[in-house]
Amino acid sequence: MTPEQDQLRAGVRKLLEREPEPWTALCAQIGVAALTVPERFGGLAAGSADDKGGGAGITEVQIVAEELGRVLADVPFLGSAVLTTTALLTTSDDSACARLLPQLAEGVVGALAWTGAHGHWDPQQPAVQAQGSTLDGSAHYVLDAAEAAVLLVAATTEDGPALFEVDPAHSGVQRIAVAGMDETRRLATVTLDQVPARRLGPVDLGRVRDVACAVLAAEQAGAAARALELTVEYTLRREQFGRPIGSFQALKHRMADLHVLVETARSAAYAAPASSRLAAVAKVHCSEAFATVAAEMIQLHGGIAVTWEHPAHRYLKRAHATGQLFGPPQHHLARVHP
Repeated sequence: MTPEQDQLRAGVRKLLEREPEPWTALCAQIGVAALTVPERFGGLAAGSADDKGGGAGITEVQIVAEELGRVLADVPFLGSAVLTTTALLTTSDDSACARLLPQLAEGVVGALAWTGAHGHWDPQQPAVQAQGSTLDGSAHYVLDAAEAAVLLVAATTEDGPALFEVDPAHSGVQRIAVAGMDETRRLATVTLDQVPARRLGPVDLGRVRDVACAVLAAEQAGAAARALELTVEYTLRREQFGRPIGSFQALKHRMADLHVLVETARSAAYAAPASSRLAAVAKVHCSEAFATVAAEMIQLHGGIAVTWEHPAHRYLKRAHATGQLFGPPQHHLARVHP
């Protein structure tokens, strides 16, 4: 990491430690929502892969996601700053980008409606159907949809997947919050009934999924690392037979194995942006690594881990929920070994 990236990490971590509701401060003081928005649209990101300027890149986005994952932050970073912004940028509609991206960069919440109840996140088959400029259908597991001021919909058209903008306040739009396993991630079902929409252009959902998987992998790696840290701290305090349980060789070996999982997950996450295949690798490995660490966290903490007072159960729930987000590991494993 560069010194600037280290400073970004330190700044995000310090802010998360002092702010119980951090989204507004993260956007105003650090500009996390602007990291994915190109500089020409009022953001902090480099304009393209060939941009030689000092703009932020995917690594900076992953650093923020990793820190948010450590504390299981309930903020719309993944749904708004990553999914919605990336989908909009793939349309190459400069007019729409100039109108919407400055808002998203300031922290206005956006949402991308895409997948159906099956949760496959298929880049070729969005759940909503488009007839001309009218949309019908239901999209499930829409991140941050209930509070979104900008609502984009990936829809199936005769020409392939396209991105549409709809008015969230339209009478034909229903946004129903879903109470999922993970209370720290806000999901909703968005139902559209003959809703007029503005077509923004073809959308590259394959690219959107790869970026989302890379950022989610970093979040999972951060959460797994923090879960292991908490577990190690507990085993050094908890005593049995007159000594800390962390001094027992069997537990040392188990935690050493978890450390290897966390470090390889982090490596996989930061390698993910290099290719679509590596994004799939990261989704598979980071999902499985986080699930393993979270399960061991429960086991090594004992009975206290299943109480509401202890955060261990939250890490376990986040691990299982993120494992299914953007498609389960076995779906992405097929992309690695077609």
